[in-house]
Amino acid sequence: MASLRHIILTASSVWMLLTVVASCLADTRPQYRFIRDSTLTVKGREFPSLVDVTIDDLSSGLEGGLFTSVDLVNAYVARIMEVNDTLHAVTELNPDALDIAADLDAKRAGRDNLGPLHGIPIMIKNNIATADKMNNTAGSWALLGSKVPDDSMIAKKLRQAGAIILGKANLSQWANYRSHNSSNGWSAYGGQVYGAYCPSMDPSGSSSGSAVSSALGLALAALGTETSGSIVSPSEKGNLVGIKPTVGLTSRHLVIPISEHQDTVGPMARTVKDAAHILQAIAGVDPADNYTSAIPDGGRIPDYLAALDADGLRGARIGVPHNILPSANSTEMAAYYNALDVMREAGASIVAADFLNGSASTSDAVLEADFVTNLATYLSSLTTNPHNIATLADLREFTRGFPREDYPDRDTAEWDAALALGYGNDDARAWDALRTNRRAGGELGLLGAIERSGVDAVVLPTSQAPERAAVVGAPIVTVPMGVYPDGSEVVRTARGLVYTAPNVPFGLSFLGAMFSETTLLKLAYAFEQKTMVRNKVKPFLLPTTELGDIVGF
Repeated sequence: MASLRHIILTASSVWMLLTVVASCLADTRPQYRFIRDSTLTVKGREFPSLVDVTIDDLSSGLEGGLFTSVDLVNAYVARIMEVNDTLHAVTELNPDALDIAADLDAKRAGRDNLGPLHGIPIMIKNNIATADKMNNTAGSWALLGSKVPDDSMIAKKLRQAGAIILGKANLSQWANYRSHNSSNGWSAYGGQVYGAYCPSMDPSGSSSGSAVSSALGLALAALGTETSGSIVSPSEKGNLVGIKPTVGLTSRHLVIPISEHQDTVGPMARTVKDAAHILQAIAGVDPADNYTSAIPDGGRIPDYLAALDADGLRGARIGVPHNILPSANSTEMAAYYNALDVMREAGASIVAADFLNGSASTSDAVLEADFVTNLATYLSSLTTNPHNIATLADLREFTRGFPREDYPDRDTAEWDAALALGYGNDDARAWDALRTNRRAGGELGLLGAIERSGVDAVVLPTSQAPERAAVVGAPIVTVPMGVYPDGSEVVRTARGLVYTAPNVPFGLSFLGAMFSETTLLKLAYAFEQKTMVRNKVKPFLLPTTELGDIVGF
């Protein structure tokens, strides 16, 4: 069997990049060449494009012998090779992916089916550690070559469910916790990720490469991590469904950390159902992460798939926190009020769910103290640590002295503040800061609004949602809501990335009480089925390789 590297080298000589005919610079929606119809054929049978395919589609094709998991790996690797030099979404390909796929094909042939994810390639963010031949870097040269003693629990659960970990996705370095003046999606190790819907597009972050990989069908879906916005924000920019689980629903063991109080791992997929499938596989108790002991019902995970109901908005109470909404009459807010109308027409009651203090102050000391402590714990677990980095101070010294880390152009301001704080999260002052944040997001904020109004969920434009849930560890599900139309102003970041422009998507977030994912998924699925917004906007750049190119049309 040819190695994965051999396939990549062969692919790079024959696969063609999509031609971009128009760009955001012209302030018009891009046109496309060489983009095939979304429904194609495989061996004469109608089959969706890999940019639209679902877990159900792939499972059916695999079970029916239409193609194999080896074929899927070859197709996805080909698609990565077509676009990665342009978008920099993927930093690692799993050199064992073909062997793993072949083993899973053999299991399937022997009637040993591990479930819906059996033989399905998934991309994971490059801060979710694996004890294999891939690197675990958080986008930093400081960790290149480091090794962990075991797979992270998240990686273990994916493998137990039969998924193929295809590779590692690029990210905002250190999950966007290094600099005040960097850019979303940039890492020293992986370069600058660009979004899929406009040339030079800001992909948001920090799970930037995960979003692009899922949006373009470089894998079936991807995993991201979130401390505050790092799943839901790139998901909205990628026209995706993103689930930011309750802190403690998914293990963070051997995930390169920022904050034990806010970090969580979740799926980024093209449909609510696919995201629910993946959440089902990765959720659960892990003795190595004591936060997972808070999962209700003795750690029993609900059947998220059973909760999905196209009529799930009927009878629901949807909360609108009027006193924290932006007042501007923007494209995004017009779409938000239209979304409320859709939910009302679907049978939901739209009720006020104002926050007691929408501008309650929060403390940066929680993340700063957590990072000092949690990073040191992760570094101490490494079985190989090439640069002998044991503390945040060591990491800052390496970063400032290693030219490829792009310092001082990209500063270390987040770390400077954490080190200046002078204590870790075992200090009483850290607990004082945590209480401040818990109150801001609790009785004064999201959780208090939910309890007082008796709503099933609060809904916000995704751009307004992350911190409201982050400070208390509450869950969010974001779904596509709209797109900036032709004629929209092109707005760029300080580093020249396109932040808003024609064809750039935005999302709607359902925020809930702790461990309310079942309810949020039910509501998000119903909204998705009523609107199908994702089908109304296309990326500016698409790989053209399909399964038919591998096994025949």
